Amino acid sequence: MTPDLEDRSPRVIYPGTPLKTPHLPAETAPPPGEALVREHCWQGFSCESRAVRASAPRFPPVLLIGGAFQRKESWGRCEEVFLGSMDVFTVDPPGWGAADLLPETYGVDFLADAVCHMLDGWGAGQVNVLAGSYGSAIAYEIARRYPDRVGRMVLVGTMTAIPDHAQAAMRRTLEHLAAGDLETYAHATVDLLMTPERLPDIPNGARVRRLLLRRIANLSEAEAHQMHTNTLRLLTHQALDTSRPPRAPVLTVTGEYDSFTTPALCRQMAAACADSWHAEVRDADHMLILERTAEVADLITRFLAERPLHGLPYCRSVERVSPGITG
Repeated sequence: MTPDLEDRSPRVIYPGTPLKTPHLPAETAPPPGEALVREHCWQGFSCESRAVRASAPRFPPVLLIGGAFQRKESWGRCEEVFLGSMDVFTVDPPGWGAADLLPETYGVDFLADAVCHMLDGWGAGQVNVLAGSYGSAIAYEIARRYPDRVGRMVLVGTMTAIPDHAQAAMRRTLEHLAAGDLETYAHATVDLLMTPERLPDIPNGARVRRLLLRRIANLSEAEAHQMHTNTLRLLTHQALDTSRPPRAPVLTVTGEYDSFTTPALCRQMAAACADSWHAEVRDADHMLILERTAEVADLITRFLAERPLHGLPYCRSVERVSPGITG
């Protein structure tokens, strides 16, 4: 079915969460497994959200915020796993996917507000959040600015600030993009996100690398413009505000071979949160959601369900980093 992109779209109903001014009565809500897409406007910029109901949800809805090359429709098998126990929201904030281009002068605070505006459009209350890479900065800011909106949060491939070596590499990719050399841009970008010398050690590593190279080398003109602007945004707003950490329980996750958001950088993010764990996934690097989808989805589901994380064979380590809020 082709989704209805107008505001007259029916809204998905989440158990225990009342709708705000619903357009259609509850009995006309779409069946489980069927995606609905809605258009929104935030501060003059269009953006889109997508919702899919689980057939038998046991946990609160989960909001998925993707990385630089991830659209709201591209969560694939990871989304399928979550739909076994929870409803799923995915988003294209301004600057992503089908949304309007967003100038780099706008920071993650603007994007966090935009995502919460989209959730309001569905009448959603508190959600759990999963965010990857670039999207993790938005999720962190949502949890800081709107603590009552976030139940539990998972940040995959994250860091509090971009280190100097990564900034230099990112600026080099922008030179290739500005020159219109998408082939070189693709290789430089994938070399930044994946660890070439570790490919033989990573399940699906070579396949994921080929997919990424093909995807990036074939960016449309609009997508290339998005990537240029979004990378400039990262370089302009390099560090997150850790002075007032989110109070929601947080799990940071990284691949043991990640040379971009390294395990040490990812753990620093966990240490900047008040109630946190950190996990390193075996035989994976920055693209671990694609490389070890089933294992990462299992880890995330366990955390969102408040199940124990010790003794997982696919994790090199799982550590309690910050002890939680007392009193």
